[in-house]
Amino acid sequence: MISIRIKKGYDLNIEGKPSLDLKELKKPSYVAALPEKIPFIKPRLLKEKGDRVKIGSAIFEDKRNPDIKFVSPGGGEIVQISFGPRRVIQEIVIQLDPIESYKEFDSVSEKGPERLERKELVKIILEGGLWPLIRAFPFRDIASPDEQPPAIFVSLDSGEPFQPAPEVYLKEEKDLFGYGIHVLRRLAQNVHVCASRNNLSVLNGFGEFVTHTYKGGYPAGDPGVLLYHTKKSPSENRSWYISGQDVLVLAQFLKSGVYPVDRTVVVAGTSAKERMHIHTRLGVPLRHLAQNENGNARYVVGGILRGYSASEETYMGFYETSLTLIPEGKEKEPFGFVRPGYDKPSYSRAFLSVFNPSALTMNCGLHGDERACVNCGTCAQVCPVDILPQFTFKSVLADEVEEALEHGLLDCAECGLCSYVCPSKIEICTILRDAKEAYYKEQA
Repeated sequence: MISIRIKKGYDLNIEGKPSLDLKELKKPSYVAALPEKIPFIKPRLLKEKGDRVKIGSAIFEDKRNPDIKFVSPGGGEIVQISFGPRRVIQEIVIQLDPIESYKEFDSVSEKGPERLERKELVKIILEGGLWPLIRAFPFRDIASPDEQPPAIFVSLDSGEPFQPAPEVYLKEEKDLFGYGIHVLRRLAQNVHVCASRNNLSVLNGFGEFVTHTYKGGYPAGDPGVLLYHTKKSPSENRSWYISGQDVLVLAQFLKSGVYPVDRTVVVAGTSAKERMHIHTRLGVPLRHLAQNENGNARYVVGGILRGYSASEETYMGFYETSLTLIPEGKEKEPFGFVRPGYDKPSYSRAFLSVFNPSALTMNCGLHGDERACVNCGTCAQVCPVDILPQFTFKSVLADEVEEALEHGLLDCAECGLCSYVCPSKIEICTILRDAKEAYYKEQA
């Protein structure tokens, strides 16, 4: 077992942490697929409004590779297909039948994955619509089924507030998780299962699968950060990764031959009355999750630092497993410029909150306006992959792509810390992420 110490990073001490209790949520009336929220793909619809679908029926595919299909998260009727600017497919909404029907796929439980050719196993996963769960570095796009990676990283906990805890979604699933790891070893020779050194319950129960332990602040558990601190050759930059919960989904599909729609998600944040883990299903409406919202709140899907704002009328995406409700922060603060900030979460030592050990309330206010970069180096202090974000983003803005690459643009973990700690309120992470995407599309 390899031990890794991540010296840089930062843990946000904010209010709204979910309990480890798991609540069973009743079945929603509608679910949806959100092609717009899946990076890089070019979706092509395979169904129309009014069509009836089963759980597991293919509803759209990626034009770049038609073998990569996305299937229905519910059984019923497609009642709405929403388009955005330039005819981008935003939502495919399905009204669920009281008793849903399933599409049946081939099960590999009888002969086991070790008896399958790798090509045959890949084909089964592709047909079941679960291949997109596996993504590739350095751009975090869906992995190519035609390639064989040097390694697959399985991260059990990203450390970002607030995400499902491994001790919740892994509970009583040891055999299923082991089966999933066995499957991944048919796809790549090296499978690195990474767990926090502080999570003793996981290490004790799943220690036989764990190959790497790490210690450090967020985002120490991110597979991109772990790859950066363990790679020994440039070829490893093409490694793949998958989340711990998705390993269970993949294993369940291969054992049962039925597309799994169950998910463990988190509802948390200051404005959530009930902050807990929830057992629900893929594509659940946000309104259904946040039934106990506490007043006017911003809906943040996918994590405070990496997620996106969404309307309560939309749905959970394919990759998202958390919904955070936090205040908008539009209230005026009289004489805020002279207040010591004892209750304001901040990385800066300018506020007295540095001496406050309590969990603090975070809102969506910027607490200042964007201004020019002052080269303070604060972003470099927290960057977990040792790039210099202040110089990298300036190279991007100056259209000096080669210089940005030399600074380590492709190593960027897209963790969002540089934007959070920047005293000039510059969205550094967004600039770097957009630059990586543009470079990727240009190379493709």
